Amino acid sequence: MLPSRASTLAFVAATVLAAAACAHRPAEDTLPVGTPAPAFTVTAHDGQVVDLAKLRGRWVVLYFYPKDDTPGCTKEACEMRDNWARLQAAGVAVLGVSTQDNASHTAFARKYQLPFPLLPDEQGALAAKYHVPIVDGRARRVTYLIDRAGLVAHVWPKVTPAGHAAEILAQIRS
Repeated sequence: MLPSRASTLAFVAATVLAAAACAHRPAEDTLPVGTPAPAFTVTAHDGQVVDLAKLRGRWVVLYFYPKDDTPGCTKEACEMRDNWARLQAAGVAVLGVSTQDNASHTAFARKYQLPFPLLPDEQGALAAKYHVPIVDGRARRVTYLIDRAGLVAHVWPKVTPAGHAAEILAQIRS
């Protein structure tokens, strides 16, 4: 016996609502400040192996962004690039993460002369560790500041690309 149209529609509606609830995690579902940052080792667009454990002793900006070479993502990446000297002077390692592959990241980094590693997260595993929602195959724009001891020091659950590098530097100074 085939299901009725009403039961099929109810099933579809419940499935869509459940998926939306997972994709649109509230801001308070980010990793709490003071918790250890989840470990990861990823090969970046430039071939370097990035191991979070080896960055202990430095501030780490782990910023998730939706897609290479789009207006907001380009603005955010170029702000990091334009503040590179200040970030380096503060002892900050910057790591950009999106769901594109390293070929896309390489083209993006070359086009805008980005001096920091871009990490591929094609399956969303890194985003999942950091409670960053993936919507339509793209990571939400969320930034984690990890302190020198490897703990989450600050979270920006909803990033505005313009001025974000200055926000990060202000947080480190405070």
